[in-house]
Amino acid sequence: MSAPLLEVEGLEKRFARGGEGFAALDGVGFAISCGETLALVGPSGSGKSTVARILLRLVEADAGSVRYDGTDLLGLEGTALRAMRARLQMVFQDPLAAFNPRATVARLLDDPLRIHRIVPRGERTKAIASLLERVGLPAELAGRGVHEISGGQRQRVAIARALATKPSLIVLDEAVAALDVLVRADVLRLLAELQRQEGVAYLFISHDLGAVRAIAHRVAIMDAGRIVEQGETSAVIAAPTSATGRALVAAAPELPRIAAKESAS
Repeated sequence: MSAPLLEVEGLEKRFARGGEGFAALDGVGFAISCGETLALVGPSGSGKSTVARILLRLVEADAGSVRYDGTDLLGLEGTALRAMRARLQMVFQDPLAAFNPRATVARLLDDPLRIHRIVPRGERTKAIASLLERVGLPAELAGRGVHEISGGQRQRVAIARALATKPSLIVLDEAVAALDVLVRADVLRLLAELQRQEGVAYLFISHDLGAVRAIAHRVAIMDAGRIVEQGETSAVIAAPTSATGRALVAAAPELPRIAAKESAS
């Protein structure tokens, strides 16, 4: 059996609040295989987004280890870290907050192609059109400002930008939370199809078990900085063993089921 693509063990992080320290993460551990979706679920403040920011090295862990494709991710610096970031991408809840809202779609997609030297300058227009096509958007959208397009279109552009560097893993931090139900279901279908086509793995961070039911192979439930329950999505949703899991299941809306799970082994 091959090693997991991502292995997280004993992750700890403390922050200061009101002059005192508190544990945002307390011994968090999980693994993700190639082509698999693991959902990290929990209420607000449970530590989900802190995990994401540590994986992207936007904040540093106090303790623990993260191995990505066999490499010590937390030990990387400089050129090696920049190269690894091309293979580990993130999609945020609000692209307008994550990106320059006055930039054009073309500029947003051009940046990773240029920065990581993926496509020569003369071929980038064609590459941008291809990226838009892969996420179900017309090439003509490239000339539009990101602030001029709909929320669903912006999130598709954010997914296209993440795909530009051909990553093995994409972290989706509440990536469908701000979308209405129909658009959310469309984006979940897109993510499932891209996973089948590309073999990409997802860490799907959410508080919504309805979306998790539609997309994830496995789920890890967080509360107060710890993982309190972990297992196959269908089993956890059918019979959660933690109080947090039971509360989340009770609050979960129904979403169309999406055949996302054939690609994981």
